Amino acid sequence: MNIVIAPNAFKNALDARSAADAIAEGLLKSKPHAQCRIFPVADGGDGTGDLLIKHLKGERIEARAHDALGRPITTHFGLADAGKTAIIEMADASGLRQLKPTELNPLKANSYGTGELIKAALHKGVKKIVIGMGGSATIDGGIGILSALGIKFINTKGDELMATPGTLDDLVYIDTSGLDKCIQNCEIVILCDVDNRLLGNKGAAAVFGPQKGAASGDLPKLEGFLTKLADIALKQTGKYMAGIKHSGTAGGAAAAMYAFCNTKLVAGADTFLQLTNFNAALKDADLVITGEGSIDEQTLGGKAPVAVAIAAKQKGIKVIGVAGNVPTQPNTGLNQLFDQLININKTPVDLETALKNTRQNLILTAEQIGNGLGG
Repeated sequence: MNIVIAPNAFKNALDARSAADAIAEGLLKSKPHAQCRIFPVADGGDGTGDLLIKHLKGERIEARAHDALGRPITTHFGLADAGKTAIIEMADASGLRQLKPTELNPLKANSYGTGELIKAALHKGVKKIVIGMGGSATIDGGIGILSALGIKFINTKGDELMATPGTLDDLVYIDTSGLDKCIQNCEIVILCDVDNRLLGNKGAAAVFGPQKGAASGDLPKLEGFLTKLADIALKQTGKYMAGIKHSGTAGGAAAAMYAFCNTKLVAGADTFLQLTNFNAALKDADLVITGEGSIDEQTLGGKAPVAVAIAAKQKGIKVIGVAGNVPTQPNTGLNQLFDQLININKTPVDLETALKNTRQNLILTAEQIGNGLGG
């Protein structure tokens, strides 16, 4: 039996590769002769960059940058395709994982470090940059990235302002004359892990602000800042950065890159599978096992397990989804894609316990799946 194991990361518990290894370990306990192909996947969120580098047999390039609060760090980006393509993960410079929980403050945090990685890649002479934008600690509308690339933010007096959301109350003009000219000769593609648009009750501030440390009183300030930024960008570029799908990705960073750097915003999971030639991995497969921390209605909004399931179903391959949380009632959309959804937690437990036991629960669940397979 040929089994493709293609999970996303189990957030705050296991990265995608570790999750895949655990599933394979369990399967081989019950089906020692099964042929398991491990193919960890991502959708633009945490871990996307490193997975792409590995899948594409790229090279990690060490780089100096700044975290979301402006502190110097050593991080990296990837080079693939004989140095023609750079792979950047926003979370490696501007991510939540770079900060302590007590440090989170999206009014002060910015994406400058990600801009530094883009600039470093540009100066390597790359012709294409692929950016995974999940897991950022910022809701800065991408002004940090733009600042690192040479754009200035000007107030009513003609003075340059700091590129943080809390200091741009009197922003009136965005000076693009210093934008790095290398941008013009480079295709930039952003893998977006959410569909949310920039503004509104499902926008970057309202939905993701609390996750990134914003107090309830900060949300109107962040929404007002993003609204002003979008209005000024529309006036200067003719592009309404709040009006496009995925514009809420990474606190609006994707929207700014679209408006000022002619960047493509794409569905992260689908594009990840295309870039890594996932269809080739499905050749001769009898079963696909995928999963992530939770498989629910939100998963249908473009998350990696759904993209995996769609690709498998197009080839008539059975799909099993495993997760720490699955719907207790039938879900038509999910049931069309997954032959079976399995909760790896066999009894109700608190979140801390569930996260701690994720690896062992994946092994046990996979062993049970193997026991139920014929052949």
